Amino acid sequence: MDSYNKALETILSTAVTRKITSIKLSESYHYGLAEDIVYDMDMPPFNKSAMDGYAFAQQSLLASKKLKLAGKVLAGAPFQGVCQSGECIRIMTGGKLPSGCDTVEMQENCLVEGDNIVFTAEKKLGQNVRKAGEDITQGELVLTRGQRLSSVDIALLASLGIADVEVYQPIKVALIATGDELKTPGQALAEGDIYESNRYFLSAMLTKLNAQVIDFGVIEDDFNAIKQAFEQADQQADVVISSGGVSVGEADFTKDVLDSLGDIAFWKLAMKPGKPFAFGKLSNSLFFGLPGNPVSALVTMYQLAVPGLVKLQNALPLKRKTFQVVTETDIRKSPGRQDFQRGILSVNTQGKLSVKSTGAQGSGILSSIAKANCFIILPQMQGKVAAGELVTVELFDDLIV
Repeated sequence: MDSYNKALETILSTAVTRKITSIKLSESYHYGLAEDIVYDMDMPPFNKSAMDGYAFAQQSLLASKKLKLAGKVLAGAPFQGVCQSGECIRIMTGGKLPSGCDTVEMQENCLVEGDNIVFTAEKKLGQNVRKAGEDITQGELVLTRGQRLSSVDIALLASLGIADVEVYQPIKVALIATGDELKTPGQALAEGDIYESNRYFLSAMLTKLNAQVIDFGVIEDDFNAIKQAFEQADQQADVVISSGGVSVGEADFTKDVLDSLGDIAFWKLAMKPGKPFAFGKLSNSLFFGLPGNPVSALVTMYQLAVPGLVKLQNALPLKRKTFQVVTETDIRKSPGRQDFQRGILSVNTQGKLSVKSTGAQGSGILSSIAKANCFIILPQMQGKVAAGELVTVELFDDLIV
């Protein structure tokens, strides 16, 4: 059997780069940034008030607690002139600090006496002033090429006045499920039928990856029907993902079709769940063949296909959080395959992180993932683990939760 690491390495080395396009900033959520963003000026571009109050030179307040009111500043309407010694300027939050001023006092700490303002407390130099460049300095790298744009990233770019961004084109992914026994939720089940669920979590994951999903639905176990679906998917998509038909003795039609359409490797991987897995190239697209069992399909999608899709999108590699923690429960395992068991990471009574198994780990028990918040990753040659021993856990990212 091939190792999980070898399979992942093959996938990442096969994924190719995407084309670049320019889109409106308002449409760029979750796109992969195709350029480094380096800002050519300070942000904010000038010193401004952090409070509604009065601006002045701190040296003036050291000489007198009473300053003459000499003007007003509103956000977007600066004071035209210089604040002289012994004077102060009424200023609103966000207003540009007038020339001659270096400090601001909030209005709640001031008294108005005619044309004069009385300050009830001394202020430190620069207090309540937002300095030019305190957010971003001129020439600073703001966002990195490959970064997937979040809502905060978009707001940051908007604050810099950027209206359009260079991004990598999203990938199109075709989903195919095969099997006469598979029915769509809402349909009646005959004896021996089951509901098909894999396309639902696959579609949700792909949507979060900003991929455009083309759902071919469930294809019957018929050579011509399967071939037609795969040919159409290959023409319409950058990536084709199927579930089922990659185990020994399972759905020979699928294997025969794939062998005729491209260069596909059918692997037996030393990982659990997810031993049967296929990957390779069709005429125009990459192909991922996931196992049919839902847990196996989800784990291989998450651990193998998703890193490849991220690489294909030119996005920065995933940074999933791992911890070394104590297991509260015994964990059954035999040497030979790298395990991705499902666990619940929490804080124990001693105030430290610990993990416990979600229970039965069968490849068809989808609730084992629904109850979990992490994978317990056990090395290939690891045997059983006793409660109290250290294990590696990988916290689920937002593709699952």
